[in-house]
Amino acid sequence: MAATSFISTANTSFQSLPSSSSSKHNVRRPCSVSVTLCKATSDSQESSPVLTKRNLAISLTTTLSLFSLSVASKGVLEAKAAILEADDDLELLEKVKKDRKKRLEQQEVIVSSEKERASLQSLIYKLSKVGQAIDNDDLKTASTVLGPSTNADWIKKVQAAFDKLSSTSEEEKEVTELNSSLASLIASVIANDIKSSKLAFVSSATALEKWTSLTGLTGQLKGL
Repeated sequence: MAATSFISTANTSFQSLPSSSSSKHNVRRPCSVSVTLCKATSDSQESSPVLTKRNLAISLTTTLSLFSLSVASKGVLEAKAAILEADDDLELLEKVKKDRKKRLEQQEVIVSSEKERASLQSLIYKLSKVGQAIDNDDLKTASTVLGPSTNADWIKKVQAAFDKLSSTSEEEKEVTELNSSLASLIASVIANDIKSSKLAFVSSATALEKWTSLTGLTGQLKGL
């Protein structure tokens, strides 16, 4: 009985103790895990600074390269813009010189053209009288001032003045318009058409004003 109880107690106590294999496993595992973690930590600490420096160097090199390219590109663009601006300034300066030279030459022609200026002054006086007559519905007086046709002597003299003093295509365009308007004015007055006479008179006066302004004759003629 006592022996049996002792054996039972011993078995119970023996079973409660950890086996040698179990104890060995429990002791080695922490060491294995600990070594692995330590090695991983050690490798990470050793390699991380090297990679960081390398990445930083690459990043700085790339940034500097991009900055240099940006500065170079900007410099090239600014240089091109400066060249174009200089060219534009030279072209503008040349144009101003040519225009000034042309105006001076034209003024010399105008000053030396007394006969032509007299013919143009006569045209202004005639148009002024015709305008007053048309405004009073007096087409008979208007017809007397203008003459029977565009073959009148005073119209030929005016045309000669236009030809001599017109030097640009724009001025010649206004001369063409003026000649057409004068022809319509004479025809309308002869036909006793007051409405058409008024329209033709306005067109003639407008074309003459534009032409004298373009040629620089505005200050040379009275009544404008």
